[in-house]
Amino acid sequence: MDRFRTVVDIPKSENQINYQSKILMLGSCFVENIGNIMTQNKFNTTVNPFGVIYNPISVANSLNILIENKTFDENDLNFANGLYFSYYHHGSFSNVNADECLENMNAKMQSASLDLAGADILFITFGTSWVFELIDSGKVVSNCHKQSAGAFNRYRLEVDEIVKLYKELILSLSLFNPQLKIVFTLSPIRHWKDGAHGNQLSKSTLLLAIDYLVQLFDQVSYFPSYEIVMDELRDYRFYHEDMIHMNSASVNYIWSRFEDTFMRKETLDQMKKIKKLILAAKHRPFNPNSESHQKFISTTLSSMEDLENQFLNLSFDVERTLMRKNLLE
Repeated sequence: MDRFRTVVDIPKSENQINYQSKILMLGSCFVENIGNIMTQNKFNTTVNPFGVIYNPISVANSLNILIENKTFDENDLNFANGLYFSYYHHGSFSNVNADECLENMNAKMQSASLDLAGADILFITFGTSWVFELIDSGKVVSNCHKQSAGAFNRYRLEVDEIVKLYKELILSLSLFNPQLKIVFTLSPIRHWKDGAHGNQLSKSTLLLAIDYLVQLFDQVSYFPSYEIVMDELRDYRFYHEDMIHMNSASVNYIWSRFEDTFMRKETLDQMKKIKKLILAAKHRPFNPNSESHQKFISTTLSSMEDLENQFLNLSFDVERTLMRKNLLE
């Protein structure tokens, strides 16, 4: 143990990630942070095809839509403040044009449905057990889209509700993709509008529900991102100025624990090679026409091709385009 802090003991996961793995991530901002690092390092990762989602019901609704491979039409849209939007989606999908709104949503959902069918690991991050329910329809929304508070009933889910919903969902996921492993995480970002005690009640509800599911299903496990922040990063220097959201130092530390848990040395070594090639593509030489730089470009392009042949899901198309701009014919 570190002399000046408690360290969360995390065993090596049975669900190891490599460059052949297909990963789907859904949930809160934490998924965005880790998912973006995965994407930057060219892992085959799909992150939040509905946008950021915080509560368990909305995550479950999203996954059921992907299982059904549902296509949205205008009946699934709402219109307010000059924008078309969906209560299943984040505001980033909203659009002044209904057709464009639907085209974007359906393209993301159809692609994600295929990704879910072929995924090796599904990461789900819960943020809060509080939900907003439309009074008119009784539907729990993923995002309120700045609609009047009077249109919603807000309440906190119970542990039993979450467990019942996810028992059914996990069985459906197992039929849809028998090889799928599921890793739950809890977002360390506090939802402060309910105060310190209210936030703890919300997080505790989610932790208890996840623990029940881990005990019920062999294919379900838990990664303690929440505990890492609460115990190992118990210091406001790891937060942004709002004292709520995690800063880059915190995200990078959690990523290092994520690597230790889900990746073997071989994968980490491959990731270093890939990072090196990404940086090489961004290099801006003093004299791009020099013989040495032309040789550097050719060698780098060859290395990219070798790795792409080794890992079929890997693509250096963006980097290759950048480098070829300086390649003399």
